[in-house]
Amino acid sequence: MAELGTTLLTLARNAIAARLGQGQAKTMDCPELHTPGAVFVTLTRNGRLRGCIGSLEAWRPLAEDVRENALAAAFRDPRFKPLAADELPAIRVEVSLLDAPVALPCRDEADALARLRPGIDGVILSAGRHRATFLPQVWEQLPEPAAFLAHLKEKAGLPAGYWGPDVRLERYAVTQWKEAAP
Repeated sequence: MAELGTTLLTLARNAIAARLGQGQAKTMDCPELHTPGAVFVTLTRNGRLRGCIGSLEAWRPLAEDVRENALAAAFRDPRFKPLAADELPAIRVEVSLLDAPVALPCRDEADALARLRPGIDGVILSAGRHRATFLPQVWEQLPEPAAFLAHLKEKAGLPAGYWGPDVRLERYAVTQWKEAAP
């Protein structure tokens, strides 16, 4: 599994570097890269978020999902300006490989809060046309379930105190790999 992580991190960094004219995206071969996979690629600089984009469902080959999400995190995350070439050496790449999401049925918000597993669950919240997710790593900044869920609702464009019959939760786990700090 560590070898797969190294491969995914290399694929992500090489895709970004190639787009910046700093090398060529190399093809890598291992059987897992050809099977469908869903990943989030997170970029940080000096410990601060610099981009994060991903897929919630495995619908394309893992290698393609890593490359496309790395490029999206670097150049199309609407929260940040596109990555500049001089930033690349200071960027730390993280790849999170998602397990398939499973429904988390809840009677109400109190039930949802009781069933969340801090530090373990990635959570997808849907309500009508609103949808958002937090990776399990977000628990590091929001360790209390009530705060975690309130921020997730806000990310989805809902009021922090919202709860209605249309709210649906799903959870997933990730296997995560990070580059060493630059």
